[in-house]
Amino acid sequence: MSNISASLVKELREKTGAGMMDCKNALNENNGDIESSVDWLRTKGLAKAAKKSGRIASEGLIGIASSQDFNAVVEINSETDFVARNDIFQDVVRNVSQLSLLSSDIEGLKKQTVSGKKIDVDSYITEMISSIGENINLRRMMRFESSQSHVSSYIHGQVNEGLGKIGVMVNLKSTENKETIDDLGKKIAMHIAATNPLSISIADMPSDVLDRERKILIEEARESGKPEEIIEKMIEGRLKKFYQESVLLEQTFVIDGESKVSDVLNSLGSPVEIVEFVRYELGEGIEKSGTDDFASEVDSMVSGN
Repeated sequence: MSNISASLVKELREKTGAGMMDCKNALNENNGDIESSVDWLRTKGLAKAAKKSGRIASEGLIGIASSQDFNAVVEINSETDFVARNDIFQDVVRNVSQLSLLSSDIEGLKKQTVSGKKIDVDSYITEMISSIGENINLRRMMRFESSQSHVSSYIHGQVNEGLGKIGVMVNLKSTENKETIDDLGKKIAMHIAATNPLSISIADMPSDVLDRERKILIEEARESGKPEEIIEKMIEGRLKKFYQESVLLEQTFVIDGESKVSDVLNSLGSPVEIVEFVRYELGEGIEKSGTDDFASEVDSMVSGN
């Protein structure tokens, strides 16, 4: 069927976000049938997405969403910051963030149906890879239940409401009034964004992290050549400093620059307990390959090298 109208191509393009020539080819291949053409494009899109999925995605956005009973944070990566600033990509992060409120883990999230799309999140991400033209990766999520406690959140480097570069949620338990706890929770979340603590308390510090730190401190102290009894005191002093830098309750509250976080929590009429927190920083822990540089790839395509 060679006589495909421009209006039909436009309709298919609006429905799928695919390129004009791709839409025209799809309609030609499927005798002008829109729904068959959508399926044809999705099949082709899956092939294109598979090629892109090997590329490193370390940019993107952190998204936070909340409901009456839950708060959730997700990280979705793209290859470039340019795409992260795109309205379409931001809609993807916003949509998936909302769906994360319905899921306790990332595998469950991938199976959630996207409103208006009639496909699950996993297929939605693949469809967006084809449409946007970059690898997109739903990397991680965390959900807190807030029906029996107070969950506060904070987005740092916000590019749009609920979207940014660092996302923090903190879950507080107290009998204080909601307004007071909400205010304190927001400040604690901002503090966590700034200081990146490794644990809530000293007792919560992961044993492997503590063992590695102690080993480093022992080696550093022994290089000083001092006696073992002095080395032990040196290690304890340095461990104390490590706790002050890395344990939330031991840190100096960044809001006033003076109080310990634990003292701030005990300064209200009723005690406040930090039940849990999560801090996602965009791209943390992702190794960027020097050879797999998307910007260089584009430059190479433009220059013809």
